[in-house]
Amino acid sequence: MAAERFIPFRKQDIIEMCIQELSDETSRHSFEEFCQLLSSVIHFDYHALLESLKNNYAPFDPNSDTQQLNTFSLEQREQCQKAFAENFATTLNAANFEKITEQDLQEALTEESLFKVRLAVEFDDFEQVVFYRRGESQLSETITSLWGYRKQVINFTNYDRVAVYITFKDKKHFEQKKKQPIGFEPSSTIVKLFQNVPKADLEMLFPNSEVRMRPIDKVIIGASAVVGGAIVLVTKLGASILLLSALLAFWLGLRAESVEMTQQHVISFGLGVGVFVGFVFKEWSKFKNRKIKFMKALSDNLYYKNLDNNAGVFHTLIDSAEEEDFKEALLAYAFLLKEEQEITASQLDEKIELWFNNKYNCQLDFEVPDALNKLKCMQLVTYDGGKYQALPLTQANQQLTQRWSAVFNKK
Repeated sequence: MAAERFIPFRKQDIIEMCIQELSDETSRHSFEEFCQLLSSVIHFDYHALLESLKNNYAPFDPNSDTQQLNTFSLEQREQCQKAFAENFATTLNAANFEKITEQDLQEALTEESLFKVRLAVEFDDFEQVVFYRRGESQLSETITSLWGYRKQVINFTNYDRVAVYITFKDKKHFEQKKKQPIGFEPSSTIVKLFQNVPKADLEMLFPNSEVRMRPIDKVIIGASAVVGGAIVLVTKLGASILLLSALLAFWLGLRAESVEMTQQHVISFGLGVGVFVGFVFKEWSKFKNRKIKFMKALSDNLYYKNLDNNAGVFHTLIDSAEEEDFKEALLAYAFLLKEEQEITASQLDEKIELWFNNKYNCQLDFEVPDALNKLKCMQLVTYDGGKYQALPLTQANQQLTQRWSAVFNKK
């Protein structure tokens, strides 16, 4: 499995890890000041991105509780949709999410669900479907069957975070299908964030997924109904059926001996029919209850896996992207600061990844180009002939202070 870009430590943990690498108290104090300034600058940059996401999502937000000052034209909605999609992808990339490929989705639809529920998804209802994930791991779980007597260990791929971006087709599409949208509005866009989702269960994250009976469940219910129905027919209606058969044969001239149908026979036949109808209703109820049980299993899984919805997702992802940017920039600067000479990007990348692996038993694919680009943009490093060197802490703090002051002094 390929190493992840995501740095699985909190921002404060990374700060403390870097401070431990500094030798004297003066450097640690200056470094803490550097961290505070760097965090403030990055936070301000992401605030503008958050506002853009909110404004572009407003025309098709299904959970909006505010009034619209102006009516958006179709062209304006399309422009907002395009801008939102681009900014959303930028945010997810900054938060070190990876796009789930079409092949992964197809594999999820063909693999059996871990909680034994088969789902059907109507893809034709969607205008656009995009899935992102972060944190991939191989886990195992023990599945029990046959009333707990059979146990099977299943290995599966698990995603720590999954972001879903879906746009529904317009109202005309659902009118042509004579289908009433339930739980969503045509032309709306939904954004959801989930945690701990097995790859085989990605289809349960679709908003229009429907529970379908598995073949084994149909066989179990069908076999039970056939056997039970046969027993009811033999024990409750056997004598009455034979009597009716003999009476019908007499009427058709296939039997010479007459058959007498008494009141007791009629009552017995009526009671038998009543028992058989009750048995059929019981089996149908069993089928419906099993389907309800599966729907509850689906609902329970989604309840505990759902982290955020629609506009709320922006705040979670922006915060995550902001932290990832900060951690990458801080680590790159801290390791460049330790070096007494200039080093290349590949050397820096190797040092950071090796440090995480040896000291914290963590394998990751450090995003050194992104980190260095941020530091270059903030003028916190010098670059000469493909090699980088960090500014001393005092100069770096002065540079960040000037950058922060410039934010409020723009005319």
